[in-house]
Amino acid sequence: MKFLLDANMPRSAAGLLRALGHQVEDVRDVLSNGADDATVAAHARAGQFILVTRDFDFADIRNYPPQDYPGIIVLELPDDAIATQVNQTLESFASKVDLLARLPGRLAIVESWRVRFRPHEPNK
Repeated sequence: MKFLLDANMPRSAAGLLRALGHQVEDVRDVLSNGADDATVAAHARAGQFILVTRDFDFADIRNYPPQDYPGIIVLELPDDAIATQVNQTLESFASKVDLLARLPGRLAIVESWRVRFRPHEPNK
């Protein structure tokens, strides 16, 4: 899978995702400094990247409809979470094939102890 790391993610997250066999771009390397959310979102859509961020603005499905993206992952962690905590939470999600399979066209709000998907899956 292809991931785009937002500027609020630790740079070490790229190595973590690459170790899991994924392609990764970091917005700090491919977009101008201080690129706004709309520019980041447009780059994710154009490149068919799954956006990985801690910016809860991307969880607003009115502004960023999940079906327009290969996936949006918003990590919901305390503001003072250190890189190790952020990476552990990301790894616990990204290492589970069943969760990644549910991601295309959806928003995943990932916490250290649970994952919520939007929109919800219909009952089977």
